[in-house]
Amino acid sequence: MPIRVGIPRALLYYYYFPLWQDFLQRLGAEVVVSDLTTKGILTRGVEHCVDEACLPIKLAFGHVKNLVDKKVDAIFLPRMVSVAQGEYICPKFLGFPDMVKQNVPGLPTVIDTAINVRKKQQDIHRFTREVGVHFNKGAVKSWLAYQRSLPIHIRYTKLLEQGHLPDEAVAVLAGKKPKALAETDLKVAVIGHPYNIYDPFISMNLISRLRKSGVKVITADNLTEQMVSQGVKRLPKKLFWTLSRRMTGGALTLHDTNAVDGIIHVAAFACGPDSMTGELIERFIRRDRKVPFMNINLDEHTGEAGVVTRLEAFLDMVRWRRQAV
Repeated sequence: MPIRVGIPRALLYYYYFPLWQDFLQRLGAEVVVSDLTTKGILTRGVEHCVDEACLPIKLAFGHVKNLVDKKVDAIFLPRMVSVAQGEYICPKFLGFPDMVKQNVPGLPTVIDTAINVRKKQQDIHRFTREVGVHFNKGAVKSWLAYQRSLPIHIRYTKLLEQGHLPDEAVAVLAGKKPKALAETDLKVAVIGHPYNIYDPFISMNLISRLRKSGVKVITADNLTEQMVSQGVKRLPKKLFWTLSRRMTGGALTLHDTNAVDGIIHVAAFACGPDSMTGELIERFIRRDRKVPFMNINLDEHTGEAGVVTRLEAFLDMVRWRRQAV
């Protein structure tokens, strides 16, 4: 029987799931994904996680516990250090596998091989080799499995750049036709970490609500790397947080090119990088006064009614501004 490997529907799932799934399947694994986020999953995550952690980490704990309940043989939790040369991922991602091992009872095998390409891309060889050991695959077979999975990741990235959201892109990769979107009269950028804005539960269905209100939603993931790089050129120093760099560059590009009618920044309470990048984005946008800007902070206590009220008021303001121009 194949080894059942669980992937939490959290953190960098929204960037790398198609790649990870195909890679693990080529190694002989049966991939199991945790359920869609519910209040129960978040509550269990809060129960097992330390209080000082940010909302995405607490939620990820809940998804790990969900996979434990599914009786998987192993859980795939790569230790994310760096995914781009000269840059880093959030330190909490680095320590996440250790936090899980210490706080979640009944864990199966945890595949926590590090991904660190900060200094040289060749370090990915070590990652594939160490993951392959769990499936009795040698270094060559593991590397070939990874190489044959890369076209899936490239196709997935292209679908995002064409305007699809992650779930829509995954569906297209599975052979399904994308749903046609309704007519829109506004374009609004939703800027935030993918695990905040794409999770319907913790984002209060933000993207879905915008679409139902006649808004075309654009995220930083819908932009090419060249567009993101153009945006961050306005900054006096390089941002070495990969995800924060993408958020900031995307927001500034959309703002500078007048590509959107408004910008919504979504941040997680207790997230250090979010507090910095959110302030950067807001200062540039409010200084130039080109488009309306709104900041939304999320934690496990955020009320849906308050978010909905603010969102409706924001859209009313954006539409009024367009009519007044």
